[in-house]
Formats: sequence, C-alpha cells, structure tokens
Amino acid sequence: MGYLLAFPVFIVLTMAQIGIVSQLHLLHGTGDLVMIALVAWVLQERGNSAWAWAIVAGLLVSFVSATPMFVPLIGYLILTLIVRILRRHVWQSPLLAMFLATMLGTIVIQFMYFMVLQVTGTPLPWQESLSLVMLPSVLLNLILVLPVYVVMTDLAHLVYPLEEES
Repeated sequence: MGYLLAFPVFIVLTMAQIGIVSQLHLLHGTGDLVMIALVAWVLQERGNSAWAWAIVAGLLVSFVSATPMFVPLIGYLILTLIVRILRRHVWQSPLLAMFLATMLGTIVIQFMYFMVLQVTGTPLPWQESLSLVMLPSVLLNLILVLPVYVVMTDLAHLVYPLEEES
C-alpha cells in the first residue's frame, strides 16, 4: 500500500510545488515541498517504502524540471540515505531530525543543481549562489517543515496503523 500511495501523494505535491510554492520567493530561493515530504516520510518508522518514495519523487520532479533527469533522482536518493542515517542517530527526537535533514537535504540538492549548471556552462559565482539561492531556500524549507511533517505523520498513521494490544 505504501508504494502505491507515493504516486498520488507526489503528483499532488508536485502540482502544489509548481503552482504555489515556486511562486513564494525569498531573494532567488524557493521552497521544495516534495523534498520536505520525502524527508517526513522517511523519518516515519513504519513501512519500508522510503526508497520507492525517493524514486517516485525524483522521477516526478525530473519530468517537470529543466535540469537533467538524474539530478533530482540522485539528490533524493542521497537525501533518503542521509535521513535514514539521521533517524538511527537522532531517534528520540524526530522533529529535530526533520529540521536537520531538511537543512542538509536542501544544501545537498541545491549544491548538485549548482554543480550541474557549472558543468553545462552556466557561470554562477559561488558566493552569490550561496547567499541568494541556497540559504534562502534553506530558510523557506525550514518554514514549511512543521505543516508538512504533521500531514505526512498523519498519512503514515493512516497507512500503517499501530497494532493495539489486547
């Protein structure tokens, strides 16, 4: 069930990303709703569908993005690995892990976009990219963390209900 749910969830989130979140700019940075939802899902302890969710999210973002197809896919797979490692080490405070993983994930994915643009011939100054795109994107994503975390936690409780003791 968890694998199949990734498609409608990420289709809706991708549409919200394109239509709403991408219009909310802070300097030149924007939030990444799909990435935050992926982080929130991977932090849930139930189910083993995290890698499938990362692949679905990466492919959907790749289809709507102007960047090469492998960048969001590889970025979300790396992010899933980071979140799974963080979940093991910060297991008593999932909200702290959510903030930390969102911050790290934003930096990793934005850095990957920066490197791909450098390789493809778009000259971007490192300091301006950091101060005008990466750091504002981190801030916007951190603002979106709490509502997305709550929704994804509720969704995980619906998909994987806790077993009651008798």
